[in-house]
Amino acid sequence: MHAPEHDGSDKHFYPFSVGVKKHCDRSQNHTLFFFSHVAKHLIANSEAQKSMFSSLAEGIAEIDKEKVLDEVKRRVSRKEDPIRIVEECREGMRVVGDRYQKGEYFLAELLLSAEIFRQAMEIVEPYLAKIRPPKPRGKVVLATLKGDIHDLGKNLLAILLKTRGFEVYDLGVDVDPVRVVEKVKEVKPEFVGFSALISAAFDSMKTAVEMFEKEGLRKKLKVMVGGGITTPLVKDYIGADFQTLDALEGVTYCLSIVEGKKEG
Repeated sequence: MHAPEHDGSDKHFYPFSVGVKKHCDRSQNHTLFFFSHVAKHLIANSEAQKSMFSSLAEGIAEIDKEKVLDEVKRRVSRKEDPIRIVEECREGMRVVGDRYQKGEYFLAELLLSAEIFRQAMEIVEPYLAKIRPPKPRGKVVLATLKGDIHDLGKNLLAILLKTRGFEVYDLGVDVDPVRVVEKVKEVKPEFVGFSALISAAFDSMKTAVEMFEKEGLRKKLKVMVGGGITTPLVKDYIGADFQTLDALEGVTYCLSIVEGKKEG
């Protein structure tokens, strides 16, 4: 088996305006007043949605390093909830990802935003450590395997997992499958997560899963795969249990597994 490769029109507005004219049977001035009222309502909703997009998230989305780091330092010094700070930063990264997918941002913006996010998380990390449960919810080994050096998604997942009480072992990028197997034997995690942004890493991920099987480790592990180029087809090819393009979904998956074990 071979590795898989990887309206803003007004067409709805016109019939609506015709319908209003037909059914209202009012003067032209009254119709204009009606549309003026609708416009004000839409503007108000737009402003409300904009205000919900935090200054911190906006800073990351606009690649404004100074603004982001200054705000993070100020907020942790005021003892604000560090998880909320992380979530707002994550929201900014989500916007960056959306803009990248739409072609509004390119790889340079993706990497710059990732570096800002990383530095922001370095500031928050000591405050997160204070609120983590004394006993970890579970252990996770993460890696970007041989053939790929991209780590944005992996780093984001690692941070979000830590905020939820998981113990994370991040092996970095361009990692040999043998090293992953050795780490799994050492720390005995419940989860292993692989990140990929290029297809060159698919065979390394497949090799790692096959090695888990050979070493008798596979049944005790949930293998996750994520990254912009991954799909359910990739998940099946490498033999993983779970695939996502969203780091938060990865956290939700891990939580569902450990909570399910407790209930069982």
